[in-house]
Amino acid sequence: MHGPAMAGWLLVALCVAAGSYCLLRLRSSVEEQRGSAGGEALMGFGMAAMAVPAAAVPAPPRWVWLVYAAVFAGAALYALAPTRSSARGTAHHAHHLLGMVAMVYMAGAMAAAPGGAHGAHTAGGAPLVTGVLLVYYAGYVLRTGAGLLPRPAVAGPAGGGTATVGWGDRPELALACRLSMGIAMLAMLLTL
Repeated sequence: MHGPAMAGWLLVALCVAAGSYCLLRLRSSVEEQRGSAGGEALMGFGMAAMAVPAAAVPAPPRWVWLVYAAVFAGAALYALAPTRSSARGTAHHAHHLLGMVAMVYMAGAMAAAPGGAHGAHTAGGAPLVTGVLLVYYAGYVLRTGAGLLPRPAVAGPAGGGTATVGWGDRPELALACRLSMGIAMLAMLLTL
């Protein structure tokens, strides 16, 4: 990633943390949590690898970025399979597909840079595609962030008991994870 090294390493840490939490969600007993966790973990670790500051590692050969693009193209094809029927699931499914396509796009921009440099964000991509992705991810970050705002408490059951929820079953943590990855994608697109 082109830019200050500290910002790059913070972005790497954020993406690794998000990817790790998504791996934890794969072990959830709630099917809704497990459904998208694998793709989100792939996105988190993939963005972490892409966000490593250019000055920290030698520039990988061009074929590395082509393999990277192929992995995310395969994930995008997998995301095309219609597995969710609810409207919310369909919107989230489309978001995963767009995220995978954005990763293919960024890997392609890095592969197209002279020498396949890791700092290829300076090479840039197509301004129209980058602009559309920026607008989408800015809206996604704002909408997802609004979903984390506190809501008025709703009275619970008469018994007043609370069930213990595992770390992988917490929907607010999954939402925070998605918000973090959306912010990371937005930051990476800004450097493209």
